Amino acid sequence: MERRAGPTRPALIVVDMINTYDHEDSELLVPSAERVVPVIAELIGRAREADVPVVYANDNFGRWRSHHGELVDTALARPHADLIEPIRPDDESLFVVKARHSVFYETPLAYLLWSLGVGHVVLTGQVTEQCVLYSALDAHIRHLEVTVPRDAVASIHPHLASAALEMMERNMGARITAAKETDFTPTGH
Repeated sequence: MERRAGPTRPALIVVDMINTYDHEDSELLVPSAERVVPVIAELIGRAREADVPVVYANDNFGRWRSHHGELVDTALARPHADLIEPIRPDDESLFVVKARHSVFYETPLAYLLWSLGVGHVVLTGQVTEQCVLYSALDAHIRHLEVTVPRDAVASIHPHLASAALEMMERNMGARITAAKETDFTPTGH
């Protein structure tokens, strides 16, 4: 896929936030998720207002027959539905089911972004020190601009999350910002 000339659109990527929170380390993740859900909800609203694509990239809970509606319904039926409801996909949202840490690994996301003219991804979601970090690296090697709002990513281990954010900034050229400073205007190439 060739990089397109001229301005490129941003896209908001919501990583693994459709979650049942019944997995190992969830008791460490839930408090962090509770803090970021309102911030992610605000970013989703701003992206939608700016006509910026909102792409949910989510684990499939190991259920290979699952589609995004089933994943959302499963998460909403669990005890932490309050973490799903404010950020649930609407009819305009795009959805990519993933099986590994990176949102790009063996998914159609790179092609989807290219077809939409996206050259800048804003990564939100969980877990900062795992899926967000690996997704940022994969975006970087695909020559995408990367922004990570530090208050819109949840972590299991805060010290590892801090290190991951520093690595994204230093090694991948990611912009680490506050959500309120996240810019959804097209950029030039």
